[in-house]
Amino acid sequence: MPGYWDDCNDYRDEDEQNDRNMMFAGDSALRAESSTNPRNLPCPTCGEPHRLTPNDQALGYQCDSCADREEFGG
Repeated sequence: MPGYWDDCNDYRDEDEQNDRNMMFAGDSALRAESSTNPRNLPCPTCGEPHRLTPNDQALGYQCDSCADREEFGG
């Protein structure tokens, strides 16, 4: 099965990439939404509803918008 080189030059196979795509929400650090992990919780920083999943909350995450503002300013 062919693999690829990621941004860190680590060789990864397609199955590993597919697992990552199912775990994360796109390019975000937030966890993917599913029937057992719904995006039904507010962001603890901005208070916007439906921004986090229970797994995100357990990890102490904030929504992507707040994380971007914190990381890149604005």
